[in-house]
Amino acid sequence: MLIASAGALGQGTDTSLPIPRFVSLRSDEVNLRTGPGQQYPIDWVLTRGGMPVEIIQEYETWRKIRAVDGTEGWVHQRMVSGKRAAIVIGTEPQILRRRPEPGAPPVARLEPGVVGDLKECKGDWCRLETPKVRGWLTRAQIWGVYPRETVEN
Repeated sequence: MLIASAGALGQGTDTSLPIPRFVSLRSDEVNLRTGPGQQYPIDWVLTRGGMPVEIIQEYETWRKIRAVDGTEGWVHQRMVSGKRAAIVIGTEPQILRRRPEPGAPPVARLEPGVVGDLKECKGDWCRLETPKVRGWLTRAQIWGVYPRETVEN
């Protein structure tokens, strides 16, 4: 998998990977702590495995992440995966299209909050796969990819 993160602010002190960067939750139950260690209290529990999150800081084996709603906290590195995902955003269903073109035939209507595997992004379009459908959405319709980032899976 090749991921070129456009607009990265720097590199992680422990991984040398770009900061910020998108990853996904590895588990259906992830404790979000107020600091980088088990001694810090749990502030939130994220309960949706596969959901995209953004790593915004690293400290040893801990990663500070941000969720789509802006919630931030620290998780152990075991709780995130490099697998890319995206979540449908907005207030209305979005039309998943067969090809990366505005007039392409619709494949499905995806409700806000639907999470899918992010397979590819080129130009303004990204290819998303869910367990039942696959197709193209614009970057503006999803969260989990940067504006000029190239994603190839």
